[in-house]
Amino acid sequence: MGADGMEATIAPPESSAQQDSFFSMTDVFLISLITGLFTYWFFFRKKKEEIPELPKIQTVTSLARDSSFIEKMKKTGRNIVVFYGSQTGTAEEFANRLSKDAHRYGLRGMAADPEEYDLSDLSRLSEIDKSLAVFCMATYGEGDPTDNAQDFYDWLQEADADLSGLRFAVFGLGNKTYEHFNAMGKYVDKRLEELGAQRIFELGLGDDDGNLEEDFITWREQFWPAVCEHFGVEATGEESSIRQYELVVHTDVNMNKVYTGEMGRLKSYENQKPPFDAKNPFLAVVTENRKLNEGGERHLMHLELDISNSKIRYESGDHVAVYPANDSSLVNQFGEILGTDLDTIMSLNNLDEESNKKHPFPCPTSYRTALTYYLDITNPPRTNVLYELAQYATDTSEQERLRKMASSTAEGKALYLSWVVEARRNILAILQDMPSLRPPIDHLCELLPRLQARYYSIASSSKVHPNAIHICAVTVEYETKTGRLNKGVATNWLKNKVPNENGSNSLVPMYVRKSQFRLPFKPSTPVIMIGPGTGIAPFIGFIQERAWLKQQGKEVGETVLYYGCRREHEDYLYREELARFHQEGVLTQLNVAFSRDQAEKVYVQHLLKKNKENVWKLVNDGNAHIYVCGDARNMARDVQNTFYEIVAEYGNMSQSQATDYVKKLMTKGRYSLDVWS
Repeated sequence: MGADGMEATIAPPESSAQQDSFFSMTDVFLISLITGLFTYWFFFRKKKEEIPELPKIQTVTSLARDSSFIEKMKKTGRNIVVFYGSQTGTAEEFANRLSKDAHRYGLRGMAADPEEYDLSDLSRLSEIDKSLAVFCMATYGEGDPTDNAQDFYDWLQEADADLSGLRFAVFGLGNKTYEHFNAMGKYVDKRLEELGAQRIFELGLGDDDGNLEEDFITWREQFWPAVCEHFGVEATGEESSIRQYELVVHTDVNMNKVYTGEMGRLKSYENQKPPFDAKNPFLAVVTENRKLNEGGERHLMHLELDISNSKIRYESGDHVAVYPANDSSLVNQFGEILGTDLDTIMSLNNLDEESNKKHPFPCPTSYRTALTYYLDITNPPRTNVLYELAQYATDTSEQERLRKMASSTAEGKALYLSWVVEARRNILAILQDMPSLRPPIDHLCELLPRLQARYYSIASSSKVHPNAIHICAVTVEYETKTGRLNKGVATNWLKNKVPNENGSNSLVPMYVRKSQFRLPFKPSTPVIMIGPGTGIAPFIGFIQERAWLKQQGKEVGETVLYYGCRREHEDYLYREELARFHQEGVLTQLNVAFSRDQAEKVYVQHLLKKNKENVWKLVNDGNAHIYVCGDARNMARDVQNTFYEIVAEYGNMSQSQATDYVKKLMTKGRYSLDVWS
């Protein structure tokens, strides 16, 4: 701005000098002086301005270097990199365990988030001696990559790289109840080989519907011997406990610098700034929380979250993620059992100064905040946690029991399965049942996994409710084999979110995750929606949207719903709303299965069979889109098998042809699933 102003100021005298030949010597002298001064100033100024440019160039170079995991590995003497594609934190946890294992074999490992690095550098990994890339890849949704592995997945699809010098191994995390079991792990394994990389150990397929921890341990105990054989190395000793973080207790700290539950930026809950996402959730006010069921033991609820002024946009079929908090009574018990002041302000600092992950959760914070908002204290702990904690058991029998459960022996696996997994013992229950086990609370906080966001299918349409997101959920509560009452973290936390309680707002940290579960582009396309129980949630949004489209004068195709619940007068969710939509003609068919109102159980698949001719006509002649939401383990599978039967019968096809027909519907986006197990 200064240079432009200066040039504008001197332009008239220069122009005048060319036109007027009757200037005095004084005028000429003054003009020459001004011109000289300007010339000196101009060049002097340029030199001064060039100086700050140099750091910018260095910064770009620095950023490029930071995004290179190769440079980082060379700098820190690592030769094994373990990438993780993780949605709930389990794949990241497995990656950390594998990277820590490496030291036993005279190797050095590092866990890495593919989102933070340039994966095209994989072709350069052979520059490092005895190098290996391991991939712990979870599959999310219907065969999709996790959010942090999306860029890596896109690169793999488009890459034409020569990875002939790369040695790799893949462990996939999936769930057999889903249609595309371990799709991401299988794809990464296959694609790396296609690009010329050398697989040094077979693909591992973990199944979360069975025992994911056991699957991982079994794969891991065979993986390391294969690594040893390939590189000609031997184990240097037994597995040992190595702390990853060091404790720093803050006795004199500015409380404005202490995290109180924020997921990312300090004070982000006090000073909210869009865009809102997993690292920067929006604090939504709960404006409604009502019980949906009329009777029964369960508590089914409808919540409404106000997203006014958040700039959050959503579409019918998207998911809302909420960050819950652990029950304060459980948190307090940790303080009592471990004899710790939970309000102590502390930091856990990574001992590896080169690591991108400086802390296991936001620090500095208090133990109370960490146990309430950041750590998972209600799920059964994995075997590595038991192994690390065993050293603190003063009773030898308890120590041996913990070590045995953490071992890879058949007896150890069976004991872990029965005593921890099937008994649903969380870390608090283990501390209660092993009186001599009293670990330092900071080590416990280091070992526990992060408390994850919970996803719910949005039960509203943004066309009708642009400033609100609706949730439909059922509280989880059950008695374990040990007689303890276990409660679902998020659903019980949401249950207690009463609007305007004691004159203050009930707030829910949330963000929206986009989904592929979408209404057809043409409103005239028929839809068949199948969603028993809380699987009704996205269809409430779909029906609201179809009603809105009809009000706008659009031609709306047949809208068919198959809904199921236990009893008509107990847990028939959104009964009045559905009846109204049906009466208004928006919902052209309302088929409801009450499973326990008669001697023989009736489910949604039975109603589909009953209406099979109409179903076939809608699908084959009307090009209807099919949507299934709810339980993946039984319902979704039974519904899919029913469609195979209908297609085979009315399409005059063999079983394999009918299967191919339904699979093609899925490929074309005409058969969509939003299921959970």
